[in-house]
Amino acid sequence: MAEETPDSPAGESPALTDPPDGSEIPVEAAGPDPTDTPKVAALKQERDDFYDRFVRKTAEFENYRRRIERERRERADQTVIDLLLELLLVADDFERALAIEAGDEDTPYQKGVELIHAKLNDILKKRNVTPIEALGCDFDPNVHQAVVQEASPGHRNGEVIDELRRGYMMGDRLLRPAMVKVAKA
Repeated sequence: MAEETPDSPAGESPALTDPPDGSEIPVEAAGPDPTDTPKVAALKQERDDFYDRFVRKTAEFENYRRRIERERRERADQTVIDLLLELLLVADDFERALAIEAGDEDTPYQKGVELIHAKLNDILKKRNVTPIEALGCDFDPNVHQAVVQEASPGHRNGEVIDELRRGYMMGDRLLRPAMVKVAKA
């Protein structure tokens, strides 16, 4: 009689251990995995930890990318606003120059200033910058800055009676409030 070797189980043929349809036995049905040693379990835990860290770092990076993009847009918007505020100072100077009466005749100098002022207003309109209408309106602290309050019997209380510096909006955003004189009853 032949001796049994420890490598081959006695009395088991491959036909008895393999399923009849040729598929493999599911791990759960086969019982506990003999390769699940403490070392393998530790490696699986380490793999799961690394995967969790990977998912978290990916989410953190996505949030970082969105925040940087939002900050970049805000900086670009602020740069445009800063430039427009400087242009508004130039527009104020042109309006003061045009308010001075040069006499009855239109001089070429006055025509030139009017053309430059019109071009500047066109640039502002392209950027959706519109002046705030203040004269005759009720004082609104959201768009007006009251610098003088004056008793005026011919006006209602809180009515804007003079505009010292024009205010501007860019869309629905306030660029610069209008500096106004308000009537006091």
